[in-house]
Amino acid sequence: MKLFFTLFLCCLIFSSCNTSSALAKEFSCSNTKFTGNLEQNTDIKKTFSIQIPTHWKTNFFYNDLQSSIYFADTTKQLTETVLIDITHIKSDYKFDTDFEKSILKNDSIQQLVNSKKAQFSFLENNAFYAVSKGRKGNFPYQIVNIFINKNSINSYHIKTEIYGDTQINERLCKAINLINSLEL
Repeated sequence: MKLFFTLFLCCLIFSSCNTSSALAKEFSCSNTKFTGNLEQNTDIKKTFSIQIPTHWKTNFFYNDLQSSIYFADTTKQLTETVLIDITHIKSDYKFDTDFEKSILKNDSIQQLVNSKKAQFSFLENNAFYAVSKGRKGNFPYQIVNIFINKNSINSYHIKTEIYGDTQINERLCKAINLINSLEL
């Protein structure tokens, strides 16, 4: 009996270490941790925090309605890195047909084509993501917008931008691994 309990406990620990977030599963990312020195960054209004590599450039913005952190690895070329913008908004999202139409309309204005969209759960909150592709400037461009509805007066928008056409999935998964450290 003791052996059974020990094996069960080991399996439980092993499986919990290997579980991926719903977001990582959506994009077929492995559960590898981001390598390098990370530091916890909190937005100016203290509505969320996230771990960001210490050598990445980080900008903070806020006004009466929102607070955001924008960060990227500026030691790399634009086509080798990922840009992430996380914004807290004093509003809520309604993931309905009108919401989806507004995403498609925004993509059209930016001359992007939506390639994937779906609702999912993120940090135990209703969420929605949309992947759009096109060109921005001289580069192939992909953007992943993640909308998280915390409650009727708080929501979050995470924008992940990838320029170029090499290592797109690898860069996206690195971004997702950072985004998974988000604390709301």
